[in-house]
Amino acid sequence: MPAKSQDQQKAAGAALAAKRGETKVSSLKGASRSMYDSMSEQELEELASTKRKGKPEHVGDKDKD
Repeated sequence: MPAKSQDQQKAAGAALAAKRGETKVSSLKGASRSMYDSMSEQELEELASTKRKGKPEHVGDKDKD
């Protein structure tokens, strides 16, 4: 499943790094902590690897052309 926003992708990346032992779990907050607890490494990989082009900064953002 692809990320719906850049923020969701960043949170998945942080959670993935913690799952792999690259960062401390205690440094996770909010969405990244929730993702760490509820998602597998493979699911996090899919979210974190989504292309950013065309994605809004936040899920609720609309095009601001």
